[in-house]
Amino acid sequence: MKNPINGPRLIIICGLPGSGKTTLARCLEENLHAVRLAPDEWMDALSINLWDEQSRAKIEALQWELGQNLLKLGLVVIIEWGTWGRSERDTLREGARRLGAAVELHYLTAPAEVLFERIQKRGRENPAITREEIFGWADVFEIPGAEEMALYDPPRECEENPEAAD
Repeated sequence: MKNPINGPRLIIICGLPGSGKTTLARCLEENLHAVRLAPDEWMDALSINLWDEQSRAKIEALQWELGQNLLKLGLVVIIEWGTWGRSERDTLREGARRLGAAVELHYLTAPAEVLFERIQKRGRENPAITREEIFGWADVFEIPGAEEMALYDPPRECEENPEAAD
């Protein structure tokens, strides 16, 4: 299996719930033959409540440890955590750079009402996410500005594979 990217690369997918992180991450995973790390999927597989922040933090720590080992092997790693704060994104970027990896940041956004509609449509969360929570999260989310984006390598575009569509 040939990897179209030479050398290790960390791809950080950044955005609120419903912004399209998983859709983009899965597309990049397939196109780049990457390893995608998504805590929600691990939590589901382990029957852990998605709202259990302590367990989420432990899983993300394990995923970052695994991700660094994969980067050392020269692979492409996708972090699909949302990364709401700049300090979290900085930690990931700096850690990957110390390993000699290129680092991309993909920031996905949509109006809060659109995020809410998408979340309601997928109906995955229990308890359901409320409109008020979305608006509250939008207020605390640290949007990456031009200065921050300049710290990253240019993001790869994802080419949808029509044969892989569900």
